[in-house]
This record gives sequence, structure tokens and C-alpha cells, in this order.
Amino acid sequence: MTSAATAADLEHGKKPWPALWALVVGFFMILVDSTIVSVATPTIATALDADINAVIWVTSAYLLAYAVPLLITGRLGDRFGPKVLYQVGLVVFTLASLWCGLAGSIEMLILARVVQGLGAAMMTPQTMSVITRIFPPQNRGAAMGLWGAVAGVASLVGPIVGGLLVDGFGWEWIFFVNVPVGIVAFVLAQKFVPSFERHRHRFDTLGIVLSAVGLFLLVFGIQEGETYDWGTITGPISVWSLIIAGIVVLAAFVVWQGVQKGEPLLPLGLFKDRNFTLANIAITAVGVAISSFALPIMLWAQDVLRFSPTQAALLLVPQAVISAGLAPFVGKKLNVWNPRWVASFGLACFSGGLFWFGALIAANADWGWVLLPSALLGLANACMWGPLSVSATRNLPPRLAGAGSGVYNTTRQIGAVLGSAGIAALMEARITAEFPQQSGGSGAGAEQTGSLPGFLLEPFSRAMGQSLVLPAVVLIAAIVAALFLSKPKQTVAWKQTGSVATQPDGGSAEAASAKADDEREHVAAHASAPAPATAADELAAGQHPGKHVEA
Repeated sequence: MTSAATAADLEHGKKPWPALWALVVGFFMILVDSTIVSVATPTIATALDADINAVIWVTSAYLLAYAVPLLITGRLGDRFGPKVLYQVGLVVFTLASLWCGLAGSIEMLILARVVQGLGAAMMTPQTMSVITRIFPPQNRGAAMGLWGAVAGVASLVGPIVGGLLVDGFGWEWIFFVNVPVGIVAFVLAQKFVPSFERHRHRFDTLGIVLSAVGLFLLVFGIQEGETYDWGTITGPISVWSLIIAGIVVLAAFVVWQGVQKGEPLLPLGLFKDRNFTLANIAITAVGVAISSFALPIMLWAQDVLRFSPTQAALLLVPQAVISAGLAPFVGKKLNVWNPRWVASFGLACFSGGLFWFGALIAANADWGWVLLPSALLGLANACMWGPLSVSATRNLPPRLAGAGSGVYNTTRQIGAVLGSAGIAALMEARITAEFPQQSGGSGAGAEQTGSLPGFLLEPFSRAMGQSLVLPAVVLIAAIVAALFLSKPKQTVAWKQTGSVATQPDGGSAEAASAKADDEREHVAAHASAPAPATAADELAAGQHPGKHVEA
């Protein structure tokens, strides 16, 4: 497919916003599914007669299968087209969800979750890649704002819907509900998402093997460290040997990407863009915080306040509502406001809100007070997702949209793994420190979770509140990275890349029509121009001197 196909898409009325809304349905389903299972964990353990370690693997297997292939699936989207790979991933995810619901044993459920994770890994990079391709830079902020709003709402909907489905229909329905949603998402994607130019990549076989093995060892070691008490797994294999081996293999992967003569899986030239590098640092810290902050809050609400899972999730309603309401507005303003300051403000609110949450929980405050930091987290979510995503993708040429999206989502997911493992270890350490010795330490605390005696309520509250210091402190690194973001600039060469035109805010219909005509002329004029031979050439082409306009 060439640039001429993009002109055809324009002629046939492919609009960017309906396309984005179509993709949001599938993206929302993935995010909800990542949180909905935690509510059903006790029920699944009882129904399938499984011990706690086996049930943990229902989540761990999904996380591993989701995180490891992201670099590869981002590149596959460049090769076969993001729409094609998104739809293939959607089919895999939907069928695997049906399989999960029909699973009659814990082993079968874990296997089905692996396949479900692979489907999610195929879908996730394509969402951001399509945004990068279909929206020119000056309109991308509003799209990323919607993307952030979906993330905020999904974080609330997952636990609530999970509780309702488990209580009303059974644990199987947290998976069955994905089937009709997946079908609708597929039809919408087929109708509204345009096909894009496909770039012929030579796949780096050794790079694929090194990245997959390295990420698997690292993610598995971090995720399962707490299960094996950060010691021996079996024989000479220990948690730390896996983590160190993973780091060594990933270092070899990076070296190989720099010296190989062909086309790398990870174009290191991406990191020459300061904003891309800084945004990846920030989103890693955000991944740590997002995956770790909710667990201490939910445990405190259920074990100390005696809330049901659904009632506990309702404490985060202000966060989701404010995030959903403000994120689109903030996104539209990103072509006026400097993303550096918006992201820094949002991240500071996130860190401050978690410190506030921790202080209230440690003091065992009344539940009404925690709605205030929850609202602050909503403001934070509205102000951080869009600016970071825009900063990471603004200077990416469409040829590298999939690779850049794969890297961005991989770093976020690795951050999530680190946060999940870190918060579990810290909670156990603080419970051990805070519980009186006669209570039996952390082991007794773990056994008594959900039915804590009165004399343990205050120590447990202090332990949960202190645990929230971890994500709050980690976010300081994200704030520092955001403060060094440079204000993005748009090159006039973007019209040559094949992005789909969007109507500027406040423009007349005549102006929009004229602009569309101009873009068609640009596309036609460049349809016969040779594409850059390699990713490095594409990066170099995007760094040309010329006129820039302030965003």
C-alpha cells in the first residue's frame, strides 16, 4: 500500500475521530480485563479448588504474555498494518475470553489467560500507533486526552463490574462479557478504522529472540520474586539469577541493535529524541504507581472499614469521574499549553495525592476524607496521560509509529511489574514491622486478612498507609523527567507522511475543505517519492532543517 491509499481513505470519508472511538472500545476492554479479575480471585480459588499460588498465576501468566511480546507486536503493526494486527489481536483476545469462561480447571484457565495476554499484546501498541498515524501533531493532544480518559474510567469500571458480575452471575461472566464487546469492537474497527501504509521491514530474528528471552526472565523474576521469598526457585535457579540473566540478555539485545547491519527491532535512534526518552522514563514511573497504589487502599477499605469489594471500589469514583471529564478538555489544550508544565503538574498532583492518601489511611481516617485525595488523583490522571503520550509520539515518523508505540507500552508494562512486586514486598515488610509480636507477624496477618481482630486494625492501617509512600516517591522521578521535556515543534513536512487530515478547531467548513484539497495534492505529489530505505533514514528525514511553528 502506498501513500495513494491514504488519499483514497480521504476520498471515502474516513474520519479520525470515529476511528479513534472504534479503537477505544477494544482498548477499554483490555484495561477493564486487567483489573476485573482481581475481584474474582477468591471465588475462582473456591470454584476451581485451587491454592493461592495457582490463582496468582491466573494474573501472572496474563501479565507475562502481555508484557513480553510488546516490542515485537509493535513492529508487526508497522509491517502488516496496525488495523490488521489490531483486529487479529481482538479475535484472539475475544476467543481466549470465551475459553477462560469455559475453563474447568485452574490449569486450563491459566493457559487461556496466556493466549488472552498475547491477544492484548497484539492490540495495545496499535492503538497508539493509529493515533500517531491518523492525527497530525497539532490535533494529537485531544486524541491522547481521550485515551487518558478511557484509562481513568476503566480503572474504576473493572472492580465494580467485576463485583457485580461475580455476585450476580458467577466468576465465568467476567470473561464471557468480553465476547459481545469484542464482536462490537471488531465491527467498529472494520467500518471506521482506515488501512494505512505498510512498511516492508526485515525482521531481526536474533533481536526478537534476545528481547523475548530477556524480558521473560526479567518479568518472571520480578513478578514471582515475592512468591519464592526472593530466594531459590528450584535447584540452582533463584529469583535473582533470573533477574540478573534477564538484564544481561537485554543488555546484549541493546548492543546487538546498535551493531547489526540490517534493520533493528528497536531503532536506537528513537532515543535521540529527548522527549521520547524522557517520556519513557516518566511513563515507567507512572506504570509503577498505577499498578501499586490501589492495592493498599482496597485492602484497608475491605479489612479495616469492612467494605465489600464494590463499596471499596466506589472510593475511587471521584478519580474516574474527574479524569473522564477533564482529560478531553486538557487534550484539546495541548496545542496551546506546553505539555511539559501540564505533565509536571499532573504528576505532582498524583504524587501529592498518594502522600495524602497514605497519611489519611495511616491515621485510620473516616472514609469520607479519602474522597478528597481521590479527586486529586482524578485531576492528576487528566493532566498526565495525554501530555506524556503526545511528547513521546509527536516527533515519530509514521514509519516508526509501531516501533515507538511498542517501546512506550513495554516500558509502561515493565513499570507495572516493578510496582506490583514492589508494593507486595513493602506491604509485607510494614505489616511485620507494625504488628505486635504476639500476633504472629506477617504470617498471621496474611491469614487474618479480611477478618482482622480489633487490636490489629490500627497497625494494619499504618502499614497500608506507609506502603503508599513507594508509588508517591517513585513519581518524583517522573516529575523530574517531565520538567526537562522540550516544547514539541511541528515540522511542515508532516503533510508528506500520509496522516489523515483533521478539521482544525474553530475552522470553517470551507477552510476545512480547502485544507483537505491541499492534503490530497500533497499526498498525490509524494505518492511516487521513494520511501526511506531504513528506519535510520526515516529518522534522519524527520530531522530536517526547515520552518517550525510553535505548538
